[in-house]
Parts: sequence; structure tokens; C-alpha cells
Amino acid sequence: MATRLGLACVAYYFDTTWKELTVARDVSLGLEAGEADVTTRGANGWELTIATLKKGSVDIELLYDTADPGFTALQNAYFTSSPLKMAFMDGPALAPASTAQGLLAYFSVSKFSRDEPLQEALKIKATVKPTYSPLLAPTWHTGELN
Repeated sequence: MATRLGLACVAYYFDTTWKELTVARDVSLGLEAGEADVTTRGANGWELTIATLKKGSVDIELLYDTADPGFTALQNAYFTSSPLKMAFMDGPALAPASTAQGLLAYFSVSKFSRDEPLQEALKIKATVKPTYSPLLAPTWHTGELN
């Protein structure tokens, strides 16, 4: 397996076609699963667990650019409480031969906070989480986005 830099990763949003979220800076994809206790008397004194429902969230730092369509898509999704189809891939995923992989789902924007540092550019810190959609259940996608 080759080492990858975060710079190679690509965040996408869907607006009639897939588009790169170019104003994204740092992106952090957090995945975890709930746990169920399956401890038995035969476990030799060990507590045993099994993974249950998966959950995920993505923290995105964006440059504050109200003219950027990706920024506007996230902003509108937040203020209208509308789901936004997104993909967070480990590389470019728009070419037919793509081997990129990552989380693909409809997301709800649950945080859209503005940072106003004195000596730096304005930034937005957004959090998106998979949400209900009859069109697509969250999935770990490999290959081209289409």
C-alpha cells in the first residue's frame, strides 16, 4: 500500500453533477460503531463486545468565500436543513479508472461556525453527518463517482 498525503484527498458535493469542494482545507472523517455486550461465562473473565450500528461525522474547515458554489451549497444545506449528497474520497474519483475510496452518503450539515482570527482569513468550521435518504444509504464507495 502506498502512503498518501491528505493533500491528495478530495471532498465532493453533488449539484446536478459531482463537483470538488475546492474551498475545503482540513477535513477529518470520523467513523465508529456502537457496541453490544456479548459477554458469556465461558469468556475466561473477559468482557466481550460486538460492533453494532456504524456512525460517522466529517469536520470540514473551509475558506469563507460566499462566491464559491461549494461554500454556498454547504451554507444553503445548513440554513434550509436540506440533505446534501457528498463523498469524501482518498483521491480523485471522477475518472472511469479511479480506485479512490471513501464515504458516500447524503449528509446533514449540523454545524456551520465562522472563525474570525485577527491575522488570518475568515474560515468556516462545518460538521456533516450521514442522514436519511430513500435514494442512498451511507456506503464505503470504491471507484468512480457517477
